[in-house]
Amino acid sequence: MNRPIAIIAGEPNSIASEIIFKSWMLRKKYKCKPFFIIGNYQHLNVQRKKLNYQVNLKKISNESEISKANKKKLFVYDIEYKQKKSFEKISSKSSRYILKCFEHAIKLFNKKKIQGFINCPVSKEFLFKKNYQGVTEFLSKKTGKSGSEVMLIFNKKLSVSPITTHIPLNQVSKNIRKSKIINKVKIINNFYKKTFNKKPNFAILGLNPHNFPTTKMSIEKNIIKKAIQKLSKLKIKVSGPIPTDTSFMMIKKYKFDVIIGMYHDQVLTPFKALYNFDAINITLGLPFIRISPDHGVGENIVGRKIANPKSLIESIKFFNFIK
Repeated sequence: MNRPIAIIAGEPNSIASEIIFKSWMLRKKYKCKPFFIIGNYQHLNVQRKKLNYQVNLKKISNESEISKANKKKLFVYDIEYKQKKSFEKISSKSSRYILKCFEHAIKLFNKKKIQGFINCPVSKEFLFKKNYQGVTEFLSKKTGKSGSEVMLIFNKKLSVSPITTHIPLNQVSKNIRKSKIINKVKIINNFYKKTFNKKPNFAILGLNPHNFPTTKMSIEKNIIKKAIQKLSKLKIKVSGPIPTDTSFMMIKKYKFDVIIGMYHDQVLTPFKALYNFDAINITLGLPFIRISPDHGVGENIVGRKIANPKSLIESIKFFNFIK
């Protein structure tokens, strides 16, 4: 059964609708599977008119209509939401709407109506407050997979993954464990083998500058190195611990496919400097594939029609690899 892709509309007061419309208008220029939107039909139509995009939206409310998604009309699986203006300031009022969109996406997957889903940008601060660190952690909790979730920022030339995700720096060291490194690398390794029929080459970074130990209980020696030794015994191609400051200079020489960092910005900052919008955020370790564009809500450019849809397009294209 050729199931379509669902795209969660994301934060209503963001660049989400703009990149959706642009991605739809460019659909004939890239190969993609049929996709539809989970969001509020009326509000998306108001935004379409405000932005002046010629996109033919079709409202659907019945799950049976989802399978009819095609490349002629952009189907919108209608979720209740009311907002007077096309764009307003981001606030907590849209949170219930976005969470309802996620709930419907999970439900549709469980009913085998969709292959997986993409979520457009959301404001984590308003959406989750202090309940979750981000969408990755939210979905792992909702699906009973807490602790097994993996954030993979993917580009066909190089991917990166942080062992700890959206936590303060002063909490990173106590959240690095040998088992966590091993499990996350194994999940990514299996993903590459299943999706690309490839054994990826991993670089695992240390935590401290130049991997210099700050205490007698060195994280590099007592945790990271032991995890690498275990992974090597499992026949996984892995090197490290590698000093962070030279790691991205070593990509070509050692032909690394994935760089594993110990915390979020350790790998995402240099990665985004290299690839900008040519990357997608994939959550592994869930019952389904969840992808999102690797950028935020673009609150400063809302309604200006200058948002770059490349990351959303790459998210849509990636489903071509998923069987």
